[in-house]
Amino acid sequence: MKLIQRLGILLFLVGLTVFTVMPFLGSYTLTKELVLTNTKDIHQERMSKILAPMYGETYWSNFSFIAAFNDNFDSNNDVLKAESKWEEVIWDDYSFALAKSSISSPVRDNPWLFFGLSIGFAVLGGLFYNLPNHRDEPAGIKNNGIFHSSMKNRGWMGMVTGAYLIVFYIILYWFPAYIVNQVWMVNPLSMILSGNSASQWFLYGTIYTLAIAVMGVRMFRKYKGNRYQQLRTASVMFFQTAFAFLIPEILVLLNQPYYDFKNIWPLDYDFFYDYQVETFISAGGVGMFMLIWGILLISIAVPVFTYFFGKRWYCSWVCGCGGLAETVGDPYRQLSNKSLKAWKYERVIVHSVLVLAVVMTGLTIANYFSGFALLGNVTNQLHSFYGFAIGSVFAGVVGTGFYPFMGNRVWCRFGCPLAAYLGIVQRFKSRFRITTNGGQCISCGNCSTYCEMGIDVRWYAQRGQQIVRASCVGCGVCSAVCPRGVLKLENGPEENRVNEMPIIIGNDSIKVKA
Repeated sequence: MKLIQRLGILLFLVGLTVFTVMPFLGSYTLTKELVLTNTKDIHQERMSKILAPMYGETYWSNFSFIAAFNDNFDSNNDVLKAESKWEEVIWDDYSFALAKSSISSPVRDNPWLFFGLSIGFAVLGGLFYNLPNHRDEPAGIKNNGIFHSSMKNRGWMGMVTGAYLIVFYIILYWFPAYIVNQVWMVNPLSMILSGNSASQWFLYGTIYTLAIAVMGVRMFRKYKGNRYQQLRTASVMFFQTAFAFLIPEILVLLNQPYYDFKNIWPLDYDFFYDYQVETFISAGGVGMFMLIWGILLISIAVPVFTYFFGKRWYCSWVCGCGGLAETVGDPYRQLSNKSLKAWKYERVIVHSVLVLAVVMTGLTIANYFSGFALLGNVTNQLHSFYGFAIGSVFAGVVGTGFYPFMGNRVWCRFGCPLAAYLGIVQRFKSRFRITTNGGQCISCGNCSTYCEMGIDVRWYAQRGQQIVRASCVGCGVCSAVCPRGVLKLENGPEENRVNEMPIIIGNDSIKVKA
């Protein structure tokens, strides 16, 4: 088994190396025809003149090509800005489209080969490593050696992994022109699913889905014998693969709007943007169904399901962000900060993001129904700010890149506005709680150590208090790692859901009035 796992590590490293080297392969040659094909009608004539100095030149790296593009493009815009000719400034970024169309590389010529050598080897290596895990061990969760692991306890391997993820997200969000080779690699798959050429977001979706699948196998192996963990892992794998990846692409193939049916506002923060609403309305009956479906999820599904099951129904069973955190991020769950100071920051930050999302959406809707007379294009600036600060930096770069630094639920805990909305309902109007049998608690601390949301579960267990917290996502790992069966996830009556603080004496308790 060790030999198979070592082979898996080798295959994964080969795949990762090929993926990392890929941007440096090939050359770039820009022509006027490519510029006309890949720019909007209103910009074609001007862009063809701006980029004329690049025609016929061969650039042997993406750095030289993008530098030449930026020099010509930015110098033209700088002149217009200096002369205050703002209506003539070209705000669209064509660097990705032109880099993708002008590249000549072995990746573009042999996409399936490089898909297999990079993503294929990485997936195969992950499976080879994960499948033999815990093979000859009895059922039960093993966390042996975690705090001595360079990968799982902020060692050098964890730091390198986090840095790699951060750099990848920065390039993906703001400099996609540097990864056009990787996009070409998944282009045939995109053509099969949607009939459209691949974008950087399709590349990301493919990697995201496969990562959840491979690390989901790890979850099955690690949590074997625990039915709850097995079921919720299968659930997040299904919802990510079907609802977030396949169905939206197939909808596009059928000339319908791209839509993730499990994504809910305010996590889906652009749901009420004017262009999104117009897309739904113009798509006819299917588009109207999508619009009504989204509104029903917000207004009915969230409060009703959260009342009966707590926020776990979404955060631990359906959500794609939660799916990645629970699979790829599981090795880092013990790194979440359990301090009171962190909890105070958490409450302020996550609810501030929720307020910002609500205000932005309210202004967007008001401006839309006023015919944009209320704020004009100011809402677009607000959208850009939110998309950059929350949608990109917080949810992407920090939310995933900081797994090895701050644990696997950084985004869910500190930034997700939907988690804040669900948490408010769960805290004040829900049947969900984690019950404790304090008389059996031996204060081992496993529950607190492995709580990904930074809840000091042991503090409650020692006092026999039921755990009712807005941040709890009901992952159930605290219960799973408890050696005495002290903790249990329940959906009981609301009465006596929040109990007083008892002093534990054996299996009984006496209550002290404050």
